[in-house]
Amino acid sequence: MNLNIFALGLGAMAGLMMAVQGAMNAMLTKAIGIFETSLIVNLMGFLISGALVLFGLGSGNLARYAAVPWYASLGGVLAVGIIYGVSLSIAKTSAAPATTAIVFAQILTAALLDQFGVFGLPQVSFTWLKGAGIVLLVGGAYLVLQSR
Repeated sequence: MNLNIFALGLGAMAGLMMAVQGAMNAMLTKAIGIFETSLIVNLMGFLISGALVLFGLGSGNLARYAAVPWYASLGGVLAVGIIYGVSLSIAKTSAAPATTAIVFAQILTAALLDQFGVFGLPQVSFTWLKGAGIVLLVGGAYLVLQSR
């Protein structure tokens, strides 16, 4: 098993931040509205990312943007849908049930993306072990959702 522990740690930290961000976005959504929340969240991300790039902390090259397929930029469109779905689901159900549904859908989708090598990802076959893991996640999700 060739796993990069540092990369997995970063992924875990991102997951932690996503859970906190979802709760914060739900709070903001209740106060100002869903699309207003999306505007504020994306504007903050734009300003911080822009500052990091302007201060030379970016590791890429914006000049290569023209060579990227058009659909690679649709992450920004998806971000609006993500903020919408996460904010409303947490606001309506609370953090644990909403995050359970989110993580389950992320893992299932990620397994499919790996299986087909979508968006330049290396193709990684769907195995019975991954299938068993997803089945166990379904059981865990059921238990989390029942405890409400």
